[in-house]
This record gives sequence, C-alpha cells and structure tokens, in this order.
Amino acid sequence: MLVFAFTILVPIVMTFAFSFYDWNGYGEMRFIGLDNYDRALHDRIYLSSYTHIFIYIAATVVLEVLVGLGLAGLITMGRKGSSLFRVALFTPVMLPMIVVSFLWRFVYNSDFGLINTVLRAVGLDSWTQVWLGNPDTALLAICFVSGWVYAGFYMTIFYSGIQRISKDVYESAYLDGAHEGHIFFRIKVPMIRGLVKTGIMLCVLTGFQSFDLFYVMTNGGPYNSTEIVPTYLVKVVFSHMSTGYGSALAVILTLVIAALGLLANKLGRKGDALEY
Repeated sequence: MLVFAFTILVPIVMTFAFSFYDWNGYGEMRFIGLDNYDRALHDRIYLSSYTHIFIYIAATVVLEVLVGLGLAGLITMGRKGSSLFRVALFTPVMLPMIVVSFLWRFVYNSDFGLINTVLRAVGLDSWTQVWLGNPDTALLAICFVSGWVYAGFYMTIFYSGIQRISKDVYESAYLDGAHEGHIFFRIKVPMIRGLVKTGIMLCVLTGFQSFDLFYVMTNGGPYNSTEIVPTYLVKVVFSHMSTGYGSALAVILTLVIAALGLLANKLGRKGDALEY
C-alpha cells in the first residue's frame, strides 16, 4: 500500500493540486483557481488533439482488431505454412516502437522512401506524396503503421481463443455442408465474442498511450495535424515550461479516459444482459 500510494496516489493528488496554479516547475507558484481549465476549453490545439486521437482509435480498431480477427481466421484453417505465417505477423509486435517509427519514416520518405519509389517504378508518379509532411495523409500514415504493428498481437489473442473451440463443433458444421466462411462468421467469431470485445476496449484505452509512435514520426506536425494529447502535454510542460497548465490538461485527460472506461464497462454489461 505504501508503494502504491507513493507511485500512484501521491502523483495524482499533486498533479490535481498543481492544476490550480500558474507555475513553470521551479519558480514561484501563483494560485489562479480554474483559469487553467478555462484555458484548456478554449485551446484549439488541445481540443483538436482529441479529434486526432479518436480518429486514430477508430482507424486502429479496424486495422488492428478486425484485421487481427481476419488473420486469426485464416491461420486456423489448418493449411500448410500457417505456423510460419503466424510468426511473421507477430514479429513487428516484438520490435521496439522507436525502431518501428524510424523504419517507417524511411519507408514514407518522399525522396527515397519505398512507397514513392515503387509508385514511380510502376508509372504512378502522380500518386507520390510527402506522406508525413502532408496534413491530409500524415495521420492516416501513422494509423497504418500502428495497424502493421499490432494486428499480429490481436491475431495471437484471437487465435488462442479459436484454438479452444471444440473440434466437434467444426465436424458438425462440415457435415451440415458449411464452408470456411460460414464457420468463421457463425462459429468462430460468435464463440470468441468476449475476446473481441476485450480487444476493442483494449485498443480504445491504449490509443491514448501512443506517444512514442507520434513523437518520433511527426512530433505533432505538420501544422498540428497529428497532434495528440500526450505529445501536446510534453510540449506544454517541457517546451513551454507551463507545469500548472500541463497538470490541468493531464487531469482532463484522466477524466476522459476514466469516463470511456466506465462507458465501455456499462455497454459491455448491457450487451451481455441482452445476449442472455
């Protein structure tokens, strides 16, 4: 309890207390009440960072959870090479995100990157882009990288769940004339519904922690088009030296995540009750 209090409770209480002060982290603290919170509600960059992070979460639910579910269905068909395929897809999960971010910065490079090089080679020069320097493509490019990394993670979770389904269920389905598509959508997915819900919730809640990917690839640019709450917090506290305002932003973020967690839990219980 002492360790928990020192590492979790005390920082939370101190952050909440600092949010009511105008403080640069080392000088004199000046009490300003709710001014930091009022400033946050009128901070265009901070408010848009939530829009970016929700777009990122929506995209990663598709690129990570749904793609991972589809991949799990493919590798559980029992075809040759599925083990090698599973290892290859899980490999990006084991790479540090810093390494992945630098790797994809080279892939997206507008001059010698792999994507633009391939497009030029096949005669699609008009399709080339400054992928991470264009506000219209930068956020989607980062979402794709996240999907490339974590689709294998969710694939492994769903694969484990599908492996626990009794073979008798499949045999009965085959006797009734079902093909692989029917088995996937009407047997595999319904029987691991709980894992799919957990995967979506995990994807939503961890979407707010994607600091390293955004920081290395774009650091919120271009023109704040990929700014998310964690990257903006770092800039406010360490670049602008505004610890009090940064604490207020952190408190608001904590409340938003807590509200999402409670909402997801309530919807999950309601869904289970309806199924029952």
